[in-house]
Amino acid sequence: MARISSDEAEREGILDAARLMAVSSRTSPKTRGMDSTKTLILHGTEELEALAQAMEKRYEDDPKRLAFFKRNADDVRKSAAVLIIGVTGEPKKVEIPLDCGACGHNCLTILKAKKIDAGDASGPMCHFQSMDLGIALASAVKTASDFNVDNRMMYSIGAAARRMKLMDADLAIGIPLSASGKNVYFTGR
Repeated sequence: MARISSDEAEREGILDAARLMAVSSRTSPKTRGMDSTKTLILHGTEELEALAQAMEKRYEDDPKRLAFFKRNADDVRKSAAVLIIGVTGEPKKVEIPLDCGACGHNCLTILKAKKIDAGDASGPMCHFQSMDLGIALASAVKTASDFNVDNRMMYSIGAAARRMKLMDADLAIGIPLSASGKNVYFTGR
């Protein structure tokens, strides 16, 4: 008789959910019909510990202002996996620019501008790319919810992933994933 322990079943279930969340992210609606989102799944003790340490390193830059990086690093250590979703920042369809001005510029100016990479994010960034990231994140966490996988969107994970150069994205957000008797990401903080 083959047996699968609850730990193994939950770990594999979370990875399956993470993969389906990446699919949800990819197939989510995109502005102007163009997609520049990217996903990455991290799992395993070594990968998650490296991410948590990078988050703590960022916390050390300004402990008062960035206290949530340390708290979120502890949450990553309690996770079975992390899905990171990122997006590039260039304007869409520059041959037919929208020039909405939401970024504070026009499309051509963003294309010609020297990118300023502050580490956590890089800009200027087309506002429509930011909207795509939000839609992709919402689609992914909805999928996690469908499979009863605890999760929470975290800026700190995406910022650390960018600093670690895990993903070529101008902005990224991470979603840690867990299955336990109590959601580890909402502890009455």
